[in-house]
Amino acid sequence: MPQVTVFDMTGKSVGEMTLSDAIFGIEPNKSVMHAAVVNYLANQRQGTQSTLTRSEVAGGGRKPWKQKGTGRARQGSIRAPQWIHGGIALGPKPRDYSYALNKKVKRLALKSAFSSKVLENNMIVVDNITVEEFKTKTVAEMLSKLGATRKALIVMPELNNKFVKSAANIPGVKTALVNTLNVYDILNCDKFIVAKAAVEKIEEVYA
Repeated sequence: MPQVTVFDMTGKSVGEMTLSDAIFGIEPNKSVMHAAVVNYLANQRQGTQSTLTRSEVAGGGRKPWKQKGTGRARQGSIRAPQWIHGGIALGPKPRDYSYALNKKVKRLALKSAFSSKVLENNMIVVDNITVEEFKTKTVAEMLSKLGATRKALIVMPELNNKFVKSAANIPGVKTALVNTLNVYDILNCDKFIVAKAAVEKIEEVYA
């Protein structure tokens, strides 16, 4: 079973924690993680892009010149696709890009993401993540002491508005709850910082 050091918010070691082998100690499945990331990004797409076809562009009701006898190519409308300001042929229209992944695949992808962070020594367990007031400096100091100076994902067991808003001003830092975790955010961060109570919740949910 993987063992990790538990730190406090000042970066001091306060003990050790044994993680569940079934969640944090599996062989990461790269293809499943890739599928989960592609699914997440597809589901984030708004799909609102739209172009006008020749029937939707204003104008072009009159035939520009007669069919025969001018020596020019025949034309039916100045709003056909080959004309400047004409309609777009086969352009994008609003659509829904989202699709569902198999529940077992999603679960395996999350476990693989957790395990990959443990294998890379990029998972940091903190005994208690909290702040008494809205203060970005407190969160910035915690990240500095924990060696998380780049992108970090901070996972809390329950919502703490003061901490969330204090962390919101720091570039590259994202906060999440156990039930809002996704594979993309876990893999996209350099340091995966989890409260000890959140680790217990993860083990309880994904056991």
